[in-house]
Amino acid sequence: MTTTTESAVRPRRSFIFSPGLKPEMFPKALASGADIVCIELEDGIAPKDKDAARVNALRIFETPQADDGIERIVRINCLRSAFGIADLQAVLATDTPPPALMLPKVMSPDEVVLLDDILTERGLDTRLHIIIETNAGLEAAHDIAGASSRIDALFFGGVDMAAELRCKNSWESLLYARSRVVHAAASAGIDAIDVPYLDLQDPGGMEREARLARDLGFSGKGSIHPKQIPILNGVFTPDEAAVAHAKRLLQAFEEADTGLVVVDGKLIEKPVLREMHRILAIAERVST
Repeated sequence: MTTTTESAVRPRRSFIFSPGLKPEMFPKALASGADIVCIELEDGIAPKDKDAARVNALRIFETPQADDGIERIVRINCLRSAFGIADLQAVLATDTPPPALMLPKVMSPDEVVLLDDILTERGLDTRLHIIIETNAGLEAAHDIAGASSRIDALFFGGVDMAAELRCKNSWESLLYARSRVVHAAASAGIDAIDVPYLDLQDPGGMEREARLARDLGFSGKGSIHPKQIPILNGVFTPDEAAVAHAKRLLQAFEEADTGLVVVDGKLIEKPVLREMHRILAIAERVST
């Protein structure tokens, strides 16, 4: 098993899928403003089209990709399925693999460890993004998050999770599940990304849910349409007040050289510094 290390801080405020079957849509997704663009080989592709989508997706990476700050990911099929094995074999066979893979329906850390070992044997530095969307995955979320230093983020699969839990797909019903994902991600020092909001006609509802996700500890949220991305980026971008507050706290601790300080009448302990550094790092990356 690869030991876990804290991943580099970078904006992961929003992501959008681009169908592997239609590679011509990939440049449009890259221009959408999303921090993450994920080429889809799983649920969004019919079984009869899986082979063609796989070929199209991997062909994209035969061309060198721009260093534009956008994370490029390929969501392969579940590794416990024949389609998932075929996806992995194709990734291992190419000399130009995608920089990151998204794993759906992960149920145990063993799946991640096995994939890490295979990628290491092949000599690939491919990063991993893990979707927690099953009962078993939720139960093992902490161990899954720490199973590999390749993991950059846990994604919360709310639709599948609601079906597994036999509950309503709503914020209140899934709060416990979301909280476990955030807890697991924070323990491993990686990001947690919330499920897309599915009602395109309710931007206000999406913004409210995005704010709730941010306040719970999520780093970003998915989108199903480019018009959602500016709202998501706005919610998950530290505002001027947050940046100023982070700078005040860091300065106060630097000057005090102690484990706690009082800022604006509030007692602040040193563990909050990690989040303050994260806020400043994201603000800096977004502004460049």
